[in-house]
Amino acid sequence: MKGTLENLDFTAFPNLQRLDLKVNNLTGIIPKDIGVLTKLQFLDLSTNSLNGTLPLSIANLTKVYELDVSRNNITGTLDPRLFPDGTNDPRTGLLSIKHFLCQRTLLGGRIPNEIGNIKNLTLLALDQNNFYGPIPPSIGNCSHLSILRVNENHLSGTIPSSIGKLTNLSDVRFHVNNLTGTVPPEFGNLSSLTVLHLAENNFVGELPPEVCKGGKLVNFSAAHNSFTGLIPRSLRNCSTLYRVRMEYNQLKGYADQDFGVYPNLIYLDFSYNKVQGQLSSKWGACNNLQLLKMAGNSISSIIQEEIFQLKQLEVLDLSNNKISGKIPLQIQKANRLFQLKLGGNKLTGMIPEEVGKLSNLEDLDLSMNMLFGPIPNQIEDCSKLQSLNLSNNHLNGTIPYQIGNLAALQKFLDLSYNSFSGEIPANLGKLENLVSLNLSHNNLSGRIPEFLGGMLSLSTINLSYNQLEGPVPKTGIFNSSLLPIDLRNNKDLCGNIQGLRHCEVSVIEPVEESSERKKLAVLFGVILGGAFFLSLVLVGILCFRNKQEYAVLIHSSSTTKRDNNPFSIWSFDGKIVYKDIIEATNNFDSHCCIGEGALGKVYKAVIKGGGQVFAVKKMKCESDSLDIQSIKSFKSEVEAMRETRHRNIVKLYGFCYRGTHTFLIYEYMERGNLADMLGNDKNALELDWPKRVEIVKGVAHALSYMHHDHNPPLIHRDISSKNVLLSSNLEARVSDFGTAWFLKPDSSIWTSFAGTYGYAAP
Repeated sequence: MKGTLENLDFTAFPNLQRLDLKVNNLTGIIPKDIGVLTKLQFLDLSTNSLNGTLPLSIANLTKVYELDVSRNNITGTLDPRLFPDGTNDPRTGLLSIKHFLCQRTLLGGRIPNEIGNIKNLTLLALDQNNFYGPIPPSIGNCSHLSILRVNENHLSGTIPSSIGKLTNLSDVRFHVNNLTGTVPPEFGNLSSLTVLHLAENNFVGELPPEVCKGGKLVNFSAAHNSFTGLIPRSLRNCSTLYRVRMEYNQLKGYADQDFGVYPNLIYLDFSYNKVQGQLSSKWGACNNLQLLKMAGNSISSIIQEEIFQLKQLEVLDLSNNKISGKIPLQIQKANRLFQLKLGGNKLTGMIPEEVGKLSNLEDLDLSMNMLFGPIPNQIEDCSKLQSLNLSNNHLNGTIPYQIGNLAALQKFLDLSYNSFSGEIPANLGKLENLVSLNLSHNNLSGRIPEFLGGMLSLSTINLSYNQLEGPVPKTGIFNSSLLPIDLRNNKDLCGNIQGLRHCEVSVIEPVEESSERKKLAVLFGVILGGAFFLSLVLVGILCFRNKQEYAVLIHSSSTTKRDNNPFSIWSFDGKIVYKDIIEATNNFDSHCCIGEGALGKVYKAVIKGGGQVFAVKKMKCESDSLDIQSIKSFKSEVEAMRETRHRNIVKLYGFCYRGTHTFLIYEYMERGNLADMLGNDKNALELDWPKRVEIVKGVAHALSYMHHDHNPPLIHRDISSKNVLLSSNLEARVSDFGTAWFLKPDSSIWTSFAGTYGYAAP
């Protein structure tokens, strides 16, 4: 249902006991007249778009046992007068309330002490709001309380010890706040506890040893605090556990003694603590385990093969411990693994061929061990692999060409600090989506292959400390001053890269040849020289013609009427475009500037005579030539826009490429960009929710067109409120295609960072 409650006559329902309006599209405020429903027992307004504050008249609903306003845009605070006043015979307030839910709203302020006067309260859910200050100790008076959720707020101070005395508590969530101090030891006496979340606070001291005293604990998190002391001893025999997170603390214990067999456990992470001991074979009995992380501890011994018998295991992280021995051949049985991290240990032996059986593997890290021998050719069977790190080992032999068949490899390939020899295999050129390549500190020889310059996704490359020689490729990453590249300490590399010598053009003296061969050589030289001369003439003509072209029309004059669009006339002479734009912007005077970005400024151009208005985006340059980044951006934008036609994409009329006067000519958007519109209090009021939804739809239609209807698909890579322009009737137009990327068919693209921080995907 759509609409508001403001015109609803609540007096027409004097006997109403239940009002359930959850999960609709209701807007507006909660009317104060709702307080006339004095017989109401159940009120659920959750999951709508209601705003405003909670009306004080709700205090008249003395018979309501459940009130839920969650997932709305309710603002303000919880007025203390909504709750009983604490006297023996209160007359107003939520006297009968058992379930009070205000989850994921915009409520803030302090949680009032008066909430502790609700004698029958069993469920209090105030999570994902903006509450601050301490947790009221008076909550300890709610003796029937079973569920307490105050997570994801800004609460501070300590947990009141009185809460630990609420013996009926079963679900307690304090995570993601600013709470400090220790956890009251009384929490070890809560025999009904099934859920306890303490993660992401500033707690210190020990965890309650008997946190699973009742043997019912299912979900337990204490991660990202400063807990010390021992892992709670009651966890060992807590067979009901389903998810446990204790990572990033200073907990001590023994991996083979403090944990038991958990038939229901799917997630266990106690990484980055001070746990010692050995890897226990008992982990193999946790049949439903999907994630097991114990990185960053001091666990020793070998990897027990029973771990790889877990048929549900998807993530295994044992990195940065003291694990030794060989990688078990039984690794092939864990064929659901998609992340395997064993780096930073003392593993020896060869990488087993059985690794190739892990067909779902996406992330493999065996770095910083003592592995030796070649990389098994079967690595190519890990067809979903996105990142591969084998660095800092004693691996040798040649780099197998099969790595080039890992088409999904896109995050990074790191084989550094090993003893690989031979040439860089040509098959690596097939890794079209690779972002980072590190082959440094090996014994690789030969030349740097040209195909590395054609890997357009590469944003970092390190080939230092090898035996490479010859000229460096001149394309791709080797032609960029912005991307990190390291070629130090090789045998004899040359090229136009800082730190390398320039390549010399050598003249090779021919040996004595027969007179016939000399004649052929002379004839060939004459032909070649003539062809070269002819090429120079053609290039000169083209250059001369290009010097005369000031502007290029994108949209044909046949598509527009000459009376409405001056480009129908300008298309016959680019000089007119150039001259009129210069005149309309007063030679790009600052008074005509309406916006500025990283690579240029946008000017408003009003053409004399017809009065037409255009937006001119002038690229930034310091001299008669653009820098590499500006050229790439300009080229990307022109290529992306010249074949793009959609009502929600800003229209490009033409462009001019002439030294310091390199610009693009767009249709003018009267209302500017969405960011500025929202940033102005007055203008933002004009954008009510229906208008905002239409803007969102417009952007979505544009993206859908680019991704699914454009051939090839076009990826914008910088969708932000600044790049959404608004027409006079507030219709959205996506703009700024300087970082756009054409997607190759049937390929995934992992590019270097592009876009705006805060808007870009991770």
